[in-house]
Amino acid sequence: MRIGEVARGAGVSVRALRYYEEQGLLVAERMPSGHRRYPKSAVERVRFIQLLYAAGLNSRTILQILPFLDTLVATPRMTQRLRDERDRLRTQIDDLTTVCDRLDELIGLAVRAESAPAECAAREEGKPADP
Repeated sequence: MRIGEVARGAGVSVRALRYYEEQGLLVAERMPSGHRRYPKSAVERVRFIQLLYAAGLNSRTILQILPFLDTLVATPRMTQRLRDERDRLRTQIDDLTTVCDRLDELIGLAVRAESAPAECAAREEGKPADP
């Protein structure tokens, strides 16, 4: 695949692909004309790289994880690195879930507070409050 095809398929810029190549995260074959050619698997690899970046991993950490995708051979150190990153992400997920739950509580309080003035005014006038 050409660089533009991979970029479109993965939803990233050509510049991002060049950066990934500079970082050693992605490898392209060079044609005699100098154009880059990627295997079809590059699209999924780039999507995974994007997910890892979004999860807070840096290039160096991603570079340590990616060889396992290529070889499916893990050293004890690789396995531990994967566990450490998974555990870090689970902690973040738990923290974010706690924040979401608290925001849900606050939204409930805000909705009740918004309707309270209308209920009070309606009671004072002897009418039912609007729903």
